Amino acid sequence: MQVIDLRGVSCPTNFVKVKLALEDIETGEKVKILLDDGEPVKNVPRSLKAEGHRLLALQQTEEGHYILELEAVAE
Repeated sequence: MQVIDLRGVSCPTNFVKVKLALEDIETGEKVKILLDDGEPVKNVPRSLKAEGHRLLALQQTEEGHYILELEAVAE
């Protein structure tokens, strides 16, 4: 499973970076995305879902960031 670390990346740059990373991922492949609390964890999952990706899980870690798991779809 590929991990995309977007901690420390602000909105909307984090969404642009994840979109670019997902271009190289096959449909059905699962991906973990590391996000900061606040705007990133509110906006990125919503935007990815709107793009058609399937959100599988979102959990907060003890360190305070979030792990978003999704299943990618081809664009």
